[in-house]
Amino acid sequence: MPLNVEHLLRTADTLEQALIAIENHKRRDDVLFDLYRNAAIKSFELSLETAGKLLRKALKAFGGNPREVDKLVFKDVLRHAGKHGLLDTPAVERWLAYRANRNSTAHDYGEGFANETLTLLPQYLHDVRRIAPQIQVVFDAAA
Repeated sequence: MPLNVEHLLRTADTLEQALIAIENHKRRDDVLFDLYRNAAIKSFELSLETAGKLLRKALKAFGGNPREVDKLVFKDVLRHAGKHGLLDTPAVERWLAYRANRNSTAHDYGEGFANETLTLLPQYLHDVRRIAPQIQVVFDAAA
């Protein structure tokens, strides 16, 4: 089965729909707002993990020892993606910030933090949609 970014793009679509629902829902004290916010954050978490796994697979196409690539922590995967041109320097910094935020969402369930996370998501969505085709190019070239 060839490698592809379809699942990553599907998680991006889900995130986008959650963000649209949040924007269209004006009552922030309503349970539906909480539902949409939670869906957006969960979509963010899932797509970030998916992007990380796909980047790791893409890095293997650049050579080197695949086992060493498997040992890289997420931050190093992002740095290597920058080194190989999959991300530019500002994008690496943004992705590092997304990862730091994701690590915090796993431990902080407060409403304030969740709302703070929402502010990152429009740029994150743009970045996911930007990197997906670049990863696919690597997969297609390696096939």
